[in-house]
Amino acid sequence: MSRPVTLFTGQWADLPLEKLAPLAYEMGYDGLELACWGDHFDVDAAASNKSYVKEKWELLSDNGLTCYAISNHLVGQAVCDLIDERHKAILAPDVWGDGDPEGVRKRAAKKMITTGKAARAFFNAKPGREGEDDFPAVVNGFTGSSIWHSIYAFPPTTQAYYEKGFKDFAKRWLPILNAYDKLDVNFALEVHPTEIAFDIASAKRALEAVGNHKRFGFNYDPSHLGYQGVDYVKFIREFAERIYHVHMKDAWWGHGDGTVGVFGGHTDFGDSRRFWDFRSPGRGDVEFEDIIVALNDIAYRGPLSVEWEDIRMDRVHGGAEAACFVRSLDFPGSAVAFDAAFDKSNQ
Repeated sequence: MSRPVTLFTGQWADLPLEKLAPLAYEMGYDGLELACWGDHFDVDAAASNKSYVKEKWELLSDNGLTCYAISNHLVGQAVCDLIDERHKAILAPDVWGDGDPEGVRKRAAKKMITTGKAARAFFNAKPGREGEDDFPAVVNGFTGSSIWHSIYAFPPTTQAYYEKGFKDFAKRWLPILNAYDKLDVNFALEVHPTEIAFDIASAKRALEAVGNHKRFGFNYDPSHLGYQGVDYVKFIREFAERIYHVHMKDAWWGHGDGTVGVFGGHTDFGDSRRFWDFRSPGRGDVEFEDIIVALNDIAYRGPLSVEWEDIRMDRVHGGAEAACFVRSLDFPGSAVAFDAAFDKSNQ
């Protein structure tokens, strides 16, 4: 049986869910990965109101859709970040408060715990659940980072400086992870520039920082790895037990005019000078066939969630094309060797 194909709603939050849900079904999706912004999923309401949760499932079911994950990237980003005016644009007023950086970080951490409670309440009410999850409950998101600004290591930056950043991450996220453990919910970091983990080496270090906490894993997304030169297929094999969710997202690299490098040159997405940019799945440089093989090898049976971003393409056209592409690409693994029939005992 092939994996379900879902759509991450984060880039569609300008549409109310009651309009997006039928559109997603029309585009060919099996379900939605619900973003905790716009009106798609209110964590405070879900954590405290059974009627709210019931209505969400009814809306999904009425449109032939299901859900396997919720995502709260925007709040998670503020847990460890050095807070500035940009965060105000992505945070709710109750998290931003008066804008005092430490206060924002603490309120963001508290909201991430509420997100875990909301996820548990939501997935407990999933139609047909019958007492256990069909896929481990997961909150996808970002962690932020107090050391991302030092990525280029100038002024000269010591390992001790970086270690303080990982300790800060552990101090702020371990209480969240412990709360998730009590709730039986996983947290999946989308490994990504600006986060505490942005490649294989930093992902290993992040895991070590939280003592390999069983609730800390990854929302695998190859688009953030390939243009850096990170082996995005090796990432799957390195963290086979920690792939808690998968984004199918594409990027291309090496397509600019040579004036803008991997750091982006302070240009906007879609600028033709850029070395890299996000593309609709199948139109970039990510080798998705290799990804599907690796996911089969590690026995990942969860959803393949399209995070659709391509500034050059109409999103409804791209969303429908992406659903078709991912569905045609996926295939179930085999339980038997292809040459087993040669053995007379199997004949």
